[in-house]
Amino acid sequence: MAARSIDICICTFRRPHLAETLKSVAALEVSDAEVRVIVSDNDVTPSARPLVERIAGTFPFPVTYLHSPAANISIARNACLEAVDAQYLAFVDDDETVSPGWLAHLLQAAEATDADAVLGPVKAVYAPTSPGWLIEGDFHSTAPVHVAGSIYTGYTCNVLIRWSPPISALRFDLALGKSGGEDTDFFYRLSDLGGVIVEAPEALVYEPVPDNRADMRWLLNRRLRAGQTHGMRLKAAGGGPTFSAAGLAAAKAGYCIVMTAVMAFSPVHWRRNLLRAVMHIGVLGGIFGARQAVHYGQGETS
Repeated sequence: MAARSIDICICTFRRPHLAETLKSVAALEVSDAEVRVIVSDNDVTPSARPLVERIAGTFPFPVTYLHSPAANISIARNACLEAVDAQYLAFVDDDETVSPGWLAHLLQAAEATDADAVLGPVKAVYAPTSPGWLIEGDFHSTAPVHVAGSIYTGYTCNVLIRWSPPISALRFDLALGKSGGEDTDFFYRLSDLGGVIVEAPEALVYEPVPDNRADMRWLLNRRLRAGQTHGMRLKAAGGGPTFSAAGLAAAKAGYCIVMTAVMAFSPVHWRRNLLRAVMHIGVLGGIFGARQAVHYGQGETS
């Protein structure tokens, strides 16, 4: 094993954009590191295999294809974890492209801080036809959430993980593999083990926003799911429904609903407050065991 070895993991499900993702990975500026790419195909049939094998022939890094059915993103992610044979692993989504310095910035932050995970930002790329409020509010870009100066959870759309015990024993929850939130849960458990998560602001990844996501309905479903995942976390930590947490979530939801009305004059701000209200309503649902909707395996990943 080289002094610095990284496995870049990409889970895919019937997404042609995978070719663009791999093209951007091939253009990475990496030195003094051994890099391998793992593509985990979550389709029932190995539909991504021909594309991956064609690209692998001229790829600058070794490529490993995994067929890991079916329609449960946690299965695909866990297949990647089982195949990792490096000091670090990185995750990026199959609808994203990475900047040339992406991996170098993640590695630099990991080595400078000795962190167990490094998150980078995901910059949304909007089509010219996207609504003005969506572009102005930039509702699709992703960045780490800091709580009192620390990061306690994360995401798999742009992350580097130091793959050593006890972190390397973690796996994604299969029960969340169709609804989503499996990555949030994974990184909460990483933090519970004492893992440190930091941010690398320059490790940029870009994600085009397709038309079917450029509306409030998609954003509302996403925030509701995020709230439910957090509520489930609070329920588990409290050994059952915690009425203090539920009361706080209800108060926050009520406040955000009021602010939605107050900010009705602003196309961006009323939507931002409504999304926050729905997230807190999701927290309530998670605390009291509301069943999450199925989002994965419905044609393509959400």
